[in-house]
Amino acid sequence: MSVLKEQTNVEAQAIEAKKAAKKLGLLSTEEKNEALHVIADSLEQNFQYILDENEKDLQNGREQGYEEAFMDRLALSKARIADFAEGLRQVAVLEDPTGNTVSSWTLDNGLLVEKVTVPLGVIGMIYEARPNVTVDATGLALKSGNAIVLKGGSSALSSNKAIVSVMHDALKATKIPQEAVQFIASTDREATKQLFTMKEHIDVLIPRGGGSLINAVVNNATVPVLETGVGNCHLYIDVEADVEKALTILVNAKTDRPAVCNALETAIIHKEWLEKNAEQLIQTLRDHTITVHGDETALSFIPNATLANEEDWANEYLSLDLAVKTVKNVEEAIDHIDQYGTKHSEAIVTENKTTAKQFMSLVDASALYHNASTRFTDGGALGFGAEIGISTQKLHARGPMGLPALTTVKFLMSGNGQVR
Repeated sequence: MSVLKEQTNVEAQAIEAKKAAKKLGLLSTEEKNEALHVIADSLEQNFQYILDENEKDLQNGREQGYEEAFMDRLALSKARIADFAEGLRQVAVLEDPTGNTVSSWTLDNGLLVEKVTVPLGVIGMIYEARPNVTVDATGLALKSGNAIVLKGGSSALSSNKAIVSVMHDALKATKIPQEAVQFIASTDREATKQLFTMKEHIDVLIPRGGGSLINAVVNNATVPVLETGVGNCHLYIDVEADVEKALTILVNAKTDRPAVCNALETAIIHKEWLEKNAEQLIQTLRDHTITVHGDETALSFIPNATLANEEDWANEYLSLDLAVKTVKNVEEAIDHIDQYGTKHSEAIVTENKTTAKQFMSLVDASALYHNASTRFTDGGALGFGAEIGISTQKLHARGPMGLPALTTVKFLMSGNGQVR
């Protein structure tokens, strides 16, 4: 396995990526798909090398005392490597988002106007302890004809270097130039800051991680930013909620993978529903070792719960802690989400279609669910193959961002000597 060069000249890497993006634009869909399959095969074949390097990061994490949720995001396994290799194969199957004619028309003077989809160009990806992002982001970028500059967190440095080394070796056997995938191996924060202002070389920045990282990019970048958001996700259990559905959804959303951004952080429960079903709720919480931080009404029903404060309502726990807020109606639930939500994923459980419609219409979030878990806010789960992030903003892209989010449009005009 070749050793990844630790380039620290970020501008030089960005320039190389921009040149490679031009070459990518000339490749066929078949050539791009073939490259993704080659990368996927190579990742699976070299899993032990990747795991050995990942163990260095895990050992460092143990020494640094990283939290369990952080270590879960950082840890790789043979199965996880197989999963993100399979994600690349799924992306290869998807329709090429570039070169598609969105619309076309002919002016009175005979000028043909076509609006077509084209790659963004060069994507700058800034992320934390998720080595899978290195693969997912690269696969989506290459399939959509974009070059990518990757800047992962220092906690996953060995893992990311190994993954990129494998991908670079794989690209040697494809039509995609290695330079289309750049990895900034420096742990110097100045290297990250350089990306923020390279408008002449980087077309868009995508931050993926905690609130502090995202805010740092949004507040300091002069390069356009596709903002991804933290997930303070809510589940509103209405007075007309089916008990079995409500408890099943709550457990899945909270416990399936507590450390991810689409996991449940606050349950908002109608007071009358809680009064009727407290015993079943309490048993469910105990069975799944969920720790409750509740308001005073919740504490009167749920033993061993602690009184929630302002921080609890705003917190993205990423653990088996759960905030519980009681309300008298759906309007109070919506008001609470308006105040503390992060516009990521919000859910309602109710058998009343009018109440569900009110919730789905008035709650401002990128993904809304009626009688289903928030855990479906995921590119793979929604059929995108993979995702480059979940956008909580409203311009260009919103929600899980797959291939179409990595394109823009170009107007092509064809004439026969027309002048104005």
